[in-house]
Amino acid sequence: MTIAFSVNSIACRVDASRREEKLLDYLHDDLDLTGTKLGCGIAVCRACTVAMTKPPNRMPTPILACSTPLWLVDGAEIITIEGIAKDDILSPIQEAFLREFAFQCGYCAPGFVVEAQILLARLRAAPPKPDKLDGEIETALGGHVCRCTGYVRYFEAVKKTAEALIGGRV
Repeated sequence: MTIAFSVNSIACRVDASRREEKLLDYLHDDLDLTGTKLGCGIAVCRACTVAMTKPPNRMPTPILACSTPLWLVDGAEIITIEGIAKDDILSPIQEAFLREFAFQCGYCAPGFVVEAQILLARLRAAPPKPDKLDGEIETALGGHVCRCTGYVRYFEAVKKTAEALIGGRV
């Protein structure tokens, strides 16, 4: 038996004997995708956040690669930080993080970017009322740990991008 899924549109198959292996280890060791970071290793800091879309759900969901076993991603599409930019063109949220100087060391940035990208997809599908936007951002990103920036710049980058998206400018 095999576990089949895709990562950044690349088909992956692993033997079922590896079912308990963590997704993060597979990304790093088998695919050489090292952008997803190991922070705490116990699913608290969220530096290892990747997006998972798995039928019947059509919207991506954030999952923590450091604690997600491979069996759980069977049949799923996984998007890592390496899959956010398209054809070497940064996404609007990546551009906003740079414009707002949102990160310093950058270690937590991949998790923030992926989670923000998921949030933007959700907001595109169901735009919130303007007075609810701050709460949506806080709910999505509030669990991420950053030791450098104090979170304000991340929040501002996401808010400006979300407002532009909701206003039809992205």
